[in-house]
Amino acid sequence: MSKINIETNSSSVLQLSSGGNHERWRLIKDAIARYGVIAGGLGIIFAIALIFFYLLYVVYPLFISATAQSVNQYNVPDPALGKTILLEIEEQNEVAARFTETGQVVFFAVATGKTLLNEVVKIPEGAKIISFSQGSPINEGAVIYGLSDGKAVIVKHQYKVTYPNNIRLITPSLSYPMGETPLVIDESGVPLEKIAVKIGDKASTIVAKTAVTSLGGSKIRISHFEKEQSLFADEATLTRTDSVLNYSATNVAEILIDKEERNLYLLNSNGQLGLFDIVDKSAPVLISEQNIVEAGHTITSSAFLNGDLSLMIGDSSGLVSQWSKVRDKLNQFSMQKIRVFKVSDKPIVSINPEQRRKGFMTVDADDNLGIYHSTSEREMIKESLDHSKPVAAAISPRANAVLVESEDGKINYWTVDNKHPEVSLRSLWQEVWYESYPKPDYIWQSSSANSDFEPKYSLTPLVFGTLKAAFYAMLVAMPLALMGAIYTAYFMTPKMRQYVKPSIELMGALPTVILGFLAGLWLAPIIEEYLAGLFAVFMLVPLGVILFAFAWQYLPKVILQKIPEGWESAILIPVIILSAWFAFTVSVPLEAFLFHGTLRDWFKTEYGIGYDQRNALVVGIAMGFAVIPTIFSIAEDAIFSVPKHLTVGSLALGATTWQTMINVVLLTASPGIFSAVMIGMGRAVGETMIVLMATGNTPVMDLSVFQGLRTLAANIAVEMPESAVDSTHYRVLFLAALVLFMFTFVFNTLAEIIRQRLREKYSSL
Repeated sequence: MSKINIETNSSSVLQLSSGGNHERWRLIKDAIARYGVIAGGLGIIFAIALIFFYLLYVVYPLFISATAQSVNQYNVPDPALGKTILLEIEEQNEVAARFTETGQVVFFAVATGKTLLNEVVKIPEGAKIISFSQGSPINEGAVIYGLSDGKAVIVKHQYKVTYPNNIRLITPSLSYPMGETPLVIDESGVPLEKIAVKIGDKASTIVAKTAVTSLGGSKIRISHFEKEQSLFADEATLTRTDSVLNYSATNVAEILIDKEERNLYLLNSNGQLGLFDIVDKSAPVLISEQNIVEAGHTITSSAFLNGDLSLMIGDSSGLVSQWSKVRDKLNQFSMQKIRVFKVSDKPIVSINPEQRRKGFMTVDADDNLGIYHSTSEREMIKESLDHSKPVAAAISPRANAVLVESEDGKINYWTVDNKHPEVSLRSLWQEVWYESYPKPDYIWQSSSANSDFEPKYSLTPLVFGTLKAAFYAMLVAMPLALMGAIYTAYFMTPKMRQYVKPSIELMGALPTVILGFLAGLWLAPIIEEYLAGLFAVFMLVPLGVILFAFAWQYLPKVILQKIPEGWESAILIPVIILSAWFAFTVSVPLEAFLFHGTLRDWFKTEYGIGYDQRNALVVGIAMGFAVIPTIFSIAEDAIFSVPKHLTVGSLALGATTWQTMINVVLLTASPGIFSAVMIGMGRAVGETMIVLMATGNTPVMDLSVFQGLRTLAANIAVEMPESAVDSTHYRVLFLAALVLFMFTFVFNTLAEIIRQRLREKYSSL
């Protein structure tokens, strides 16, 4: 007996020991799981924070203020050769040129002021320099001298770059693009008081104002030279066209020609601007004539902005205004003031445009140097020169160096750090009046084929397109997904639910690139052809379901009894398919009968609503199809998880099935349903491939469902591969990503707060 007790006690000890080990192992696994979940959660938070700070790190330089630093000050090179009428810097900021009033060109080192080369412009003996003008700086630095004998000499300053012994050497020189022989502008030999030139590859134009003589008043003469290459001759022949403007030239103080040689601008000393169309050089046409400065003020400086589409006017009040040729309501061209910069209280001495951006440098009579950007309307730099009145100024082709000469015979050399002037809060989010546009607008157009392009970085149409795409996608997905979830979780039989729920969730496994491909190449043409049929579906399918339900109650009981209980809804599938097929079949003859053509043409004629094949309607259907599984699955789980005692109790108290659903089930499941909608919304906002392939990617702000759009995500996907690293375009794309990140973060945070409050409110049911 005692032996049996001993064995029993031993067995109990072993069981206790085994149970204790199992308990310890369970606690260890519980601790591992707990700390693993904590580590995973902290890792996710850290990753999100890291993404945020990296985006911020890339975007931050866009809003850093520009800086200018004085590097050196030295005496004007060879001051005995005459006063400076133009300063120029070559691209590498190593060599500068000083054009003097005596026809001398002094090339000197930018950093030290050391003279490198002196060149003399070939002015005929007996002739004097009366006027001087600079052509477009981009055209290899052409300048023109107007002479006292009615002739003109055109000169280009050029810089040859070589690398002897792997050391960069820049050699300056002068050339004569129209020949060393002076061009006769006025055959009677009247002095040329004012002159302007534009040199092109195939054509060149000179416009000059002659002096008043005893034989007659001042005139505006136009001389156009066009090269014609013969098939049988090695050299091109030069064809010349001359004309005289029928315009009072007495008060003309400045002459400007655009780079296309199509428009001529005459500025009067009294602030009047005359705009001429000179496409036909033999018969110029006056387009408009208007005052561009306030009464009592005069024009003190003028220059073309890069691209020659806008004219920058500086006046005696310290204002710099931007004027551009715009069509008015009568479809006629006139000069419109786009924007104004308050630079100083003193007159503007000079305006120097940047050669590759829409920026410009100003120097005023109060010894202040300022650098501005027209599109962003930003004052980038404002520095005091702290010396006597400035005489001439130049900004380098890369806009990273500045030379300013003052009356005391000194030249100041400044370096400039101004990498991203195109971006400001205004240019990103507000309407901007761009060149050649009739009014301010929201535009995204980040690049073009030429350097005259004005970048348009408005994020507003991208945000609008993102919200528009998400709105139409949710408009399609929410009713179908939520109603399907309610029916599947509450009304459908368990056996049928086993097939329906996995089938719908399997839809979420479809790659969005396939959906986008089908939407763009298959669905869009079908909707375009059967647009009326799509609208007919919304009327005929419900009507077909109602008629079928009405006929259902009159079917013989023998047939009704053969259908398993709860599977009646499956019979609606062929009804819906047949109704939709009938709607599309009758749509073409129906729209021809009702609208005397297509529904698209009727919308265009009656309401002015255009139709793009890839539009928001296509996106709404395709992206709604992609979002449905997400919303359906989460909402169905939330509704199905409502405790059965709540529904049974409601039914026991006499409530109908629908009353129980609306007043008990939906309220209890509302946090989960709300989460489903928010997650679906987040999916729609961040979707890329569908909107990339099915929208046309047109960044327009139009609420019409028949117009295309461009979203933030699609824009990043399209343009990031073509953007230069660390460029303004590159950083603005990262800014778009940051906006998308912040939008989803704030949206999801608010959604979580609302969800928690719903859970607290209805948890007591």
